Amino acid sequence: MKVYQQTVQLRSRHRGFHLITTEVLQAMPQLGEIQAGICQVFIQHTSASLTINENADPTVRQDFEMYFNKVVPENDPEYLHNDEGSDDMPAHLKAAMLGFSVMIPVCNGQLALGTWQGIYLCEHRNYGGSRKLVVTIWGE
Repeated sequence: MKVYQQTVQLRSRHRGFHLITTEVLQAMPQLGEIQAGICQVFIQHTSASLTINENADPTVRQDFEMYFNKVVPENDPEYLHNDEGSDDMPAHLKAAMLGFSVMIPVCNGQLALGTWQGIYLCEHRNYGGSRKLVVTIWGE
C-alpha cells in the first residue's frame, strides 16, 4: 500500500463557500499512482469546515451561506464565547455542523467525485485568514 500526505496552505478567502477541488488536486500529484484507494482532506481549524456539493452553479454556494446564516445567527445574546467578534461563535457552530474532513474514493488515479461534485472550503468567519489542510491519500 502507498500512503502520501501533504499540507496545503489555502489563501485567505472571504466568508462563504469556495470550491477548492483544483487546489487539492494540484497539491497531490501522486494521486495518479493510486488505482484504488481513499483521499481524506482535513482542515486544521475550528471556524471553517469542508463539504462536498454542487460544483457548477454558484447560486448553490450563495444559498448555502444564506441557509447557515439563518440557522446559526450572529449576535445571539445567549452565546458565551463572543470575545473574538459576532461571527466567531456562529463560525464554530457551523463548522461543527458541516465537519472538518471529507473522504473521497480514488479510482484509476482520480478522485471519484460525481459529475457535479466539488470540494468546498466553508469559510465561516468574515476574516478567517489563510487555512491549512492535511491531504492524505492511500491505496494500491
